[in-house]
Amino acid sequence: MQYFLGTDVGGTKTHTAICDQNGQVVGVGKSGPGNPQNVGFDGLRATLQSGLKQALGQAGISAGQISAAGFGIAGYDWPSALPQMEQVIQTLGLGGPFQVVNDTIPGLVAGARDGWGISVVSGTGCNCRGRDRSHEREGRVTGYGETMGEAGGASEMVIHAIQVVSQSWTQRLPYTALSQAFVQLTNAANLDDFIEGYTLGRYEIDASAAPLVLDVARSGDALAIQVVEWTGRELGEMVKGVVRQLEFENLDFDVVMVGGMFANGKMLIDNMRQTIHGLAPGAKLVHLNAPPVMGALIIGMEQGGVSVNEPIRQRLAESLRQALT
Repeated sequence: MQYFLGTDVGGTKTHTAICDQNGQVVGVGKSGPGNPQNVGFDGLRATLQSGLKQALGQAGISAGQISAAGFGIAGYDWPSALPQMEQVIQTLGLGGPFQVVNDTIPGLVAGARDGWGISVVSGTGCNCRGRDRSHEREGRVTGYGETMGEAGGASEMVIHAIQVVSQSWTQRLPYTALSQAFVQLTNAANLDDFIEGYTLGRYEIDASAAPLVLDVARSGDALAIQVVEWTGRELGEMVKGVVRQLEFENLDFDVVMVGGMFANGKMLIDNMRQTIHGLAPGAKLVHLNAPPVMGALIIGMEQGGVSVNEPIRQRLAESLRQALT
């Protein structure tokens, strides 16, 4: 029996899984944040070791019995970081080859036909990468958020909403129900108190307020709708950049949507789709319906020479859902 490892390393949590050559998951591990930009490479090592220990314990095997592995790592944005990533992984004592990719790629591998197309991430932050049919060419954005003009995550949506509330308060813009929503969220005395308290740091609003912005938009508030539509267009523009890099304009391909912002974001998705279709009408938006770690497992299996067919993919998805619940 051969065993393969997949690990999806995120900024807040990490999933590790082990499967056999038939796609049956035999062990999983759940650990904390592993993005080395936030926790350092020592933190990444600790997170990987914790998840691996759990998964190996469930599988009843040793690290040396792992035939090959795939790692999707948040924070692996530049090739210059690869040597340090590899040094950390080599300390795990795995028994076979491994591949390291940016954490956007496992979602693409798990969700797209034949593992090619574009993956767009909208969670706390945002990211977008793609690869061509041959898996040889890759397109990307920087992954560094609004600092680099990439503003499609919950954090950026909330910041834009706060700016709209401020401009409404100064009467640059008309009234918005977002104002009262933020007053209630922070328990401020009134809008004046909220504006003062937010600028002085007494009140803090983070990405967790994004569902509130979406709720206000769904209630019909014009300015909240504009905020959500803006976020959708920003995501679409990121995808369009990757489309141009990979010359996908005239192809039929999947755009895999990864992250919590897409769960109840029809308004967001509709505007993203419209933006993308202005350049690439053959793009098909699909939700990722499997844990991203499934893509990391597939990468590991391919590293080990396994041809991952549809029955294997289905078995991976089903057994992963059961193992991770």
